[in-house]
Amino acid sequence: MEKIRGQFSSLRTARKSTRMGDPTYLLDIDVSRGEGGHLVAASHSNKSIGVYDRETLNLLWEYSSHPGLLRGVRFAHEHADMLFSACSDGTVKCWDTRLPSSEAALLFRGYPSNVFISFDVSCNDLIVCAGTEKVKEDVFMVFWDARGGTHSVPSSQSPLGGYSESHSDDITKICFHPSQQNLVISGSTDGLVNIFDINQVNEDEALIATCNSGSSVSSVGWSGKDFQQVYCLTHDEGFSWWDLAQLDTEQPVMLLQIPDAREAAGLGKTKLNYLIGGLYHEKLDHLFLLGGTSTGSLHLLDCGADGLSPVGALQGGHSATVRSFYWDMADDSLLTGGEDAQLLLWKLGAVEKAPGKKKASMKMASSVQRRVRVHQNPFKSKRK
Repeated sequence: MEKIRGQFSSLRTARKSTRMGDPTYLLDIDVSRGEGGHLVAASHSNKSIGVYDRETLNLLWEYSSHPGLLRGVRFAHEHADMLFSACSDGTVKCWDTRLPSSEAALLFRGYPSNVFISFDVSCNDLIVCAGTEKVKEDVFMVFWDARGGTHSVPSSQSPLGGYSESHSDDITKICFHPSQQNLVISGSTDGLVNIFDINQVNEDEALIATCNSGSSVSSVGWSGKDFQQVYCLTHDEGFSWWDLAQLDTEQPVMLLQIPDAREAAGLGKTKLNYLIGGLYHEKLDHLFLLGGTSTGSLHLLDCGADGLSPVGALQGGHSATVRSFYWDMADDSLLTGGEDAQLLLWKLGAVEKAPGKKKASMKMASSVQRRVRVHQNPFKSKRK
């Protein structure tokens, strides 16, 4: 733990992207992977996607043909040039980042009433899944075959199918397993975190377990050895953590549940305002949370069986709420994006370099809608 404490405290801003002309939030970020991966993508609150050079943070180009709100960006795992984005207009698009074109390489269309608010791509790039907002009484997880997108075929794809019975409200987060392409987590404002095996023949058989966070879910993720644990964050800054390896045992499945991580963070006089997300550090076999303050300070928290404890803090980078991050465990660098319209690259002991030439400005800040649901039963497994 002392090693990660020292590394985090030694991070300094190495690069800053050019500040945009008008207030524009950076909502979500992801990086290209594999050989030749040198890009960062960020979704902006003005309905555009910025593609940046990973080392210089120069803005290379933008994709702006989104009629609705953007709901995330994800690079393909095995195809460094292919970038996916979800939109509230009921589409997921695949972009070929080698081409600064205004048209997507592939378009995945949902069902007529779908309003997408979350999505992810499986670890083998074969399946795209998107979660919808509740419309009337309907809420869906929609699936597509993604292989057309990774082969740059400019066509439209219809869904393979969908799940519609396991959630009763907006599906705010979708997260595939890092190494098992058939496993996926969904989180919802109904407070439930569901784990599915999509190889099964129907939704009822696919639902492995249901965990109840007790509140509206904002984020979910995998952790632990062989990624057999799942965790979630909630819109009222709660944290829940479960061990799926205990499903068929008499041991407790719940590892930790904290109703308000801001109060449990142990930061003393410093007040944590929000949680950004979780990070499982494979080398250390440890789960961390990243939180922040309204003035842009970042705080790393250690997750243990006894609760949360502070690891370190970063200051002087952002000047407003930080919305997203990506921690590269290969070189221990950190990328962060926030409501100050800044994309920052943090490196160990770095000295900040001036940003590159300014690109086209972007507009319109988005509103954040948070809805909280309170529930009682914290866990339900179909296997018991």
